[in-house]
Amino acid sequence: MRAVDSAGRPALSFLSPVHGSAAHLADMIDSVVEQTVADWELVVVDNGMSDDAVRIVEKYAGDQRVRLVRQEFQGPAGGVNAAAAAARGAYYAVLPGDGRLKPTFCERISKVLAGQPEIDVLCVDALPFLDGEDQPPTFRQRCGITDEPGVEHRVPLVEVLRGAALYTTAAIRATVWEKAGGWAADTPLVESLEMCLRMLAAGCDLRVLPEPLGGYRLDPDNPDHEPADWDVYDDSVERAFARVGTLTDDPEVLAQLRTTLRNLRYEKALRRSREAMRRSDPRTARKQAWTAFQQRPSVRPAVMWAVLRVAPSGVEMMKSVKARITA
Repeated sequence: MRAVDSAGRPALSFLSPVHGSAAHLADMIDSVVEQTVADWELVVVDNGMSDDAVRIVEKYAGDQRVRLVRQEFQGPAGGVNAAAAAARGAYYAVLPGDGRLKPTFCERISKVLAGQPEIDVLCVDALPFLDGEDQPPTFRQRCGITDEPGVEHRVPLVEVLRGAALYTTAAIRATVWEKAGGWAADTPLVESLEMCLRMLAAGCDLRVLPEPLGGYRLDPDNPDHEPADWDVYDDSVERAFARVGTLTDDPEVLAQLRTTLRNLRYEKALRRSREAMRRSDPRTARKQAWTAFQQRPSVRPAVMWAVLRVAPSGVEMMKSVKARITA
């Protein structure tokens, strides 16, 4: 990654959409301004015409690297893509309006890309935080990823399909972003994953720097960082992975994709079956348990389906049986 050139073109453009509350926007901007190197720009998109966002960004008017774009709300993907359309950097990084960076973020990214200019996409780890304090474990650890082959290892698509590699991007080459078409609007909550899969399917060189250089804010009412809407999340994840099958004919990738989709559909159906039981809806619970069994024949969905079929009104009985299976 090169430094700012004579025309003022930055090396890294941060794409930061803001919608609704801008309560944490100043903290995010400060974390960018405090970088130990200056080769960046920050494009804040007021995605919904918020006076608060304008007021906050105006405080940084003396720093020409911080710019504001305003538009009517166009969804999360529309906000990110609007920032990309205004960006001028050689690489792009999506930074949520309530996120934050370690002061050495740009310095570390610059060093890696300068030493390995063939890299198209660089991913890093991130630490969740609450009330300003880091809340370990990191995102990588929460995902159950244990391998750390290092930045010398070029990540193949099959590793991401297996859930064995990070997809939280820290730098995407601008030309690659344009070729990939930016964030997709039909995979809400997992746009980054979907784009990562598309870039890998297109043969991009993706590496992982296993350092927690970024941070994402936890909601005190949702410390486990669970999706606000599990149905939307599940459908988006499945859509993102299923799209891979239209982008490659690699036998190894397609074989792993089939396994991944079966596992996703199994977990989704089990979750929906449990939700239906909590709503005392035995018909839906039984149907989803059978769907789970079809994806992965195993004891749990089989027992759930059988009990709900024999005693469709016995949801409480099913809860007792499920507790015994778990024990």
